[in-house]
Amino acid sequence: MNTGSNPTVKVFVFIDALGWKQVEKYGFLTDLLPYRRSVEMQFGYSCTAIPTILTGVRPAEHGHLAFYDYAPAKSPFKAMRWLAPLLRPRDFWRRGRIRNLLSKLIKRAYGFTGYFQLYGVPIERLPQLDYCEKNNLFVKGGLAPIPNLADVWETQGMRYHISDWHLPETENFRIAADHFRHGSVDRAFVYSAAFDALQHDNVGQDEVLRQKVEKYAESIRDLYQALDIGQRPFELTVFSDHGMTPLRGTIDAPTAIAQTGLKWGEDYASAIDSTMARFWWLKPDSETKIREAFKQFPGHWLTESEMKYHGIWREDHKFGDAIFLADAGVQFCPSDMGVKPLNGMHGFAPDDEDSLACWLSTVPVPKCVSRVCDYFQVMTGCGTAS
Repeated sequence: MNTGSNPTVKVFVFIDALGWKQVEKYGFLTDLLPYRRSVEMQFGYSCTAIPTILTGVRPAEHGHLAFYDYAPAKSPFKAMRWLAPLLRPRDFWRRGRIRNLLSKLIKRAYGFTGYFQLYGVPIERLPQLDYCEKNNLFVKGGLAPIPNLADVWETQGMRYHISDWHLPETENFRIAADHFRHGSVDRAFVYSAAFDALQHDNVGQDEVLRQKVEKYAESIRDLYQALDIGQRPFELTVFSDHGMTPLRGTIDAPTAIAQTGLKWGEDYASAIDSTMARFWWLKPDSETKIREAFKQFPGHWLTESEMKYHGIWREDHKFGDAIFLADAGVQFCPSDMGVKPLNGMHGFAPDDEDSLACWLSTVPVPKCVSRVCDYFQVMTGCGTAS
């Protein structure tokens, strides 16, 4: 490697859901990336972690905890109140392929450039819901007014490359390697999301996961070789946002809530994700009834101090007046995410051993890296090596 006057190339490879347990179990790139540390995940999902990684601030500040929030005044879907009554029979519009098609149509109609998916959200509730990821988070201004990684690297005068999340991961690895061989970038953020989807279906299936992890190892070795060909000093780091927890049980929240006699949009509002149920109390007695109904379920209501620790407490209660978090491995089903549980899920308590993320590097791990929100300061040049 030539260590002349060229600045060090710093490459960050983000593999979604490559948890610490998988890294340890499969001995992932121990020779190439000897400096390693487990990392506390950001409370929430990938839609929470990605803006945290790209800005260095937490959900309370960047505003992304889960895709949907109850916010009638801010809802971009107000016109859907006229469409929803026409979308019958409802069972037809709950079919996966139909929901995917409808999601694409709505995304195009509203001009969303970020990731958009209806999942299992009842269409008649959309006019009272806001959606957080309307914009492409990875490009300049994607999280305005908060500066993201592209904004900062641009300001720093870096020649940089950030993967296009729309492309297949093989294409993103190929494009990055081409940049490295030609020495055309100073900073790079290479993104791969496929392992997350694979684990949702195959968590615990060693023959499937090991094969994929080995494929990632090959791809990253290719990046390393491309950097070497580029003849500039470089640092290569691989990190993740969370791991994956196997399914251990389910919670049927809709049935329990229905038995209270409360009505959505009149007495309460909710956003029920795979691992947490968030509520807004529209009438005073709704809180007591729903809390009583939830006593039977494995999990707990987050305290204000817990929410502040996780970086999700907001005075305006954007994320809900109350949040019930399921125990590790227990999924809400049915939920606004779908009608069937997945074999693996993330979004449980960060101290769940299956939730731990990872930081793996060719250079010593910076002292500041202990949580996912710490990545940003390293990528933008503020971290110090331990």
